[in-house]
Amino acid sequence: MSLHANTEQHTQRSMRRVHADKLEHLWQKHLPPEYRALVIAPLDIRCYRDYEMTAERDVGHDEDDKPCFTAHRFGLFEPRSDDDEEFYSVLAYGESLAAWRLRDDRWLIWREIISEENCGEARSFYCLAQEMPR
Repeated sequence: MSLHANTEQHTQRSMRRVHADKLEHLWQKHLPPEYRALVIAPLDIRCYRDYEMTAERDVGHDEDDKPCFTAHRFGLFEPRSDDDEEFYSVLAYGESLAAWRLRDDRWLIWREIISEENCGEARSFYCLAQEMPR
């Protein structure tokens, strides 16, 4: 085997390991430890990004290609000014969500909301649902 082929294989293995580490961190980030044995782990996660606004969505799939994890993040910004001459952008509303399909087909959902109303303090909570959040 040539040195180039060996180096290329090593690079591909390293990339797969980095991707697997990112995947594991992403789907477990807000998952409570007591639920880890109750959820279905994704085999892959597909990432979607919106280029017109600050938004992204990730969807993880199991061995049957059924969604078993989803997450999204988005922010709505609006212009502000202190002197009506120079404007800057302020987060008016932001939301992060992660949801995991449980083995009984219910969904555990974690949601965090940031709004100007609560002065930038995030409110987060968990709930259970019968369907995957959209």
